[in-house]
Amino acid sequence: MTVTPPPNAGPRPGPATAPPATFGTSASPATSAADVQPSMGELVSKASQHLSTLVRSEIELAKLELRSTVKNAGVGAGAFIGALVVLVFSLTFGFLALAEGIAALGLDRWLAFLIVFVFQLLVVGVLVFVGIRKIKRVKAPERTISTSKETVAYLRNHA
Repeated sequence: MTVTPPPNAGPRPGPATAPPATFGTSASPATSAADVQPSMGELVSKASQHLSTLVRSEIELAKLELRSTVKNAGVGAGAFIGALVVLVFSLTFGFLALAEGIAALGLDRWLAFLIVFVFQLLVVGVLVFVGIRKIKRVKAPERTISTSKETVAYLRNHA
């Protein structure tokens, strides 16, 4: 027959039981990790570190996105410039063909080329006229300048 001790009888005789060891901490066994709260300085320091990491990560993401965007824009601009160069050289052949076509209608060759040349001068004149009119309409961004001045004045007075 086996005798069982009552439930509140305490530890059974035998080897002594030690509290579990906590390595690397100087806290007494009575305090737990939930009882230890970081100081305000530690919290601010951790928040600053996290914010700094977040800002650096966002900047790195922006750099990656911009690098891809700038690369695509550069390739697109290069394609447009290449097309413009081919167009300029093609215009020479188009004007030669136009002059030869006019000459084939029965006019002297020199007169056909003169007609094409005068046509080109008229096109240049119209483009210069339109360009000058548009340039005269360009004005300083007055609203932006005034609001910028107001912002600077406000910051100087309230800083």
